[in-house]
Amino acid sequence: MILQRLNDLYYRLAQNPDPVTGLARVPPYGFTDENISYCLVLSKDGVLVDIQDVRDTSEKKPKARRLSVPQSFKRPGTIPKSFYLWDKTAYVLGVEGNKDKATAKGVPWVMAEKPHAAFRKLHLELLDGQDDVGLSALRRFVIDWTPERFAQAPFTADHVDANVVFKLDGELGFIHESAAAQRLWLSLLKPESHNDDGASNAQGMCLVTGERAALSRLHPAIKGVYGGQSSGGSIVSFNAEAYESFGKEQGDNAPVSEQAAFAYTTALNYLLRREHGQCLSVGDTSTVFWAQADDVRQEVLAVDVFSAMLNPPSEDDGENKQIRLSLEKIAQGRPFQDIAPDVDPATRFFVLGLAPNAARLSIRYWLDSNMGELGQCLSEHWADMQITPSPWSFERTPGVRQLLLEVVPLRKKDGRYDYRGRSFDDIPPQLAGEFLRSILTGQRYPRQLLTQIVQRLRADGDINGLRAALIKAVLHRDHRKGFTKEAIPMSLEIEGSPLAYRLGCLFAVLAKAQSDAIPGANATIVDRYYGTASSVPYSVFPRLISGFQNHLSKLRKDETTKGWAVNHEKLMSSILGTLPATFPKQLTIEQQGQFAVGYYHQKQAFFAKKGDASDT
Repeated sequence: MILQRLNDLYYRLAQNPDPVTGLARVPPYGFTDENISYCLVLSKDGVLVDIQDVRDTSEKKPKARRLSVPQSFKRPGTIPKSFYLWDKTAYVLGVEGNKDKATAKGVPWVMAEKPHAAFRKLHLELLDGQDDVGLSALRRFVIDWTPERFAQAPFTADHVDANVVFKLDGELGFIHESAAAQRLWLSLLKPESHNDDGASNAQGMCLVTGERAALSRLHPAIKGVYGGQSSGGSIVSFNAEAYESFGKEQGDNAPVSEQAAFAYTTALNYLLRREHGQCLSVGDTSTVFWAQADDVRQEVLAVDVFSAMLNPPSEDDGENKQIRLSLEKIAQGRPFQDIAPDVDPATRFFVLGLAPNAARLSIRYWLDSNMGELGQCLSEHWADMQITPSPWSFERTPGVRQLLLEVVPLRKKDGRYDYRGRSFDDIPPQLAGEFLRSILTGQRYPRQLLTQIVQRLRADGDINGLRAALIKAVLHRDHRKGFTKEAIPMSLEIEGSPLAYRLGCLFAVLAKAQSDAIPGANATIVDRYYGTASSVPYSVFPRLISGFQNHLSKLRKDETTKGWAVNHEKLMSSILGTLPATFPKQLTIEQQGQFAVGYYHQKQAFFAKKGDASDT
């Protein structure tokens, strides 16, 4: 199913050029988009005339430009095999970066004899007898070139280990783009040709297209999965007898035609390129998404809306302002069609989560849905996240990655916790995938999310708004789906709220009284007792209430703070009047989450403006 949908996507991309540039969005069969840095310009006699820098210089640092070139493949581990009409300098020129740290500074490159020999052998054989001017010039260059010449101008250390292509002097296109070069390359891809390991292609029924065709033994590499190998990975691969059946080898165990293997991997590589805005990395999971509709405009709209709702942009422009208004409608409980009226709810939508696993890729989740159902799930997520006061503004609505940073431990710097020290790499991989799955499917949030946040609260005492919103979302969704009986309020609400929630409110009052009585205390009751108060209230609350009376006594002695003492005492009495005669001996993880939300609500109420709905 996954490969079929990706195969369909490839042909839709091929039939619909980029609306801005007018260029094809995916390469034709037998070609791939690769990162190319330089072009070697040759004369008709095969003499090197110039080296052109074809890198993208639109940003501060130049980066390789993606060009369509003859298809690459997975190189065997021991025997070097060259690509056709392009490759790294190790193959094309016979030099590679010096990996010996002891001598690398003095000698930045070394000879790469075996890779260069593979490049020479391939091109001397393939280009023999070709009458095309460009191909003939390239063959003469291969004959005359020696790696020792790399030490001469115009070569520099910047050219080492870069991918290079060829161009004939005076021509606009590259040599591999000429009609003769492409005819020769496509003739090598016919069914009667051979695979990279020399074995002939078997004929069989393709599982993706249902047609009889030449089967692919080794599928093209999938590149761009966060944390995966730079050379790429595979969804379909068999490298041990334990994975093979009935004596079949490699791709024969899951027969996919060469054409289909090329199509699905090309489409997936297109999605994994971040510049297309259809890939989001959370933890170790790279999530790609795409739409399918009769109208290309509907596909683009669906992708834009999904991306914005999953990971809201922070830049302030007209388009993003409209997105923030949509999020505001979500907070008001409006249906998806009111949020995105231009998007057809029937538009099919696909979401695929991939995680690296050595040379393979693991499928974390696969979702085949439509924008109506998916939009409703995303709307429910943001509705569950709503809490008063809101810890974010619609100008800076947090995305999934920012939310998951709240489970990452804070590191201390100069005795204080440093938020800047947190890294997305520290997000628990399994939690990231499960959290995103719950958002996209509307299922319960992972229990690990609640556990991790509660542990962080007990460790660092930072009960901030994002953590409170995540806890509230978990508890609210569980109640909404009937897994728990007690509802968690969205704003401060003492009457009718869960017992643990009220205890959190009580703890916030105790902490406020201390901060008013002893401004700038080195160790507050939050620092010293939050973990105990939120898990075993019976052991600490009587002692804290005794200290509360001392704080009130100190506040009453000062005319400027006497009124504070009266307000704190009234608030304390109103909360205590709702509690049982004895404090509970232990609170569950869910109750500890309720405690945190209650603490957040009551603490924020102290700073609410007079007349605010949350004012006490």
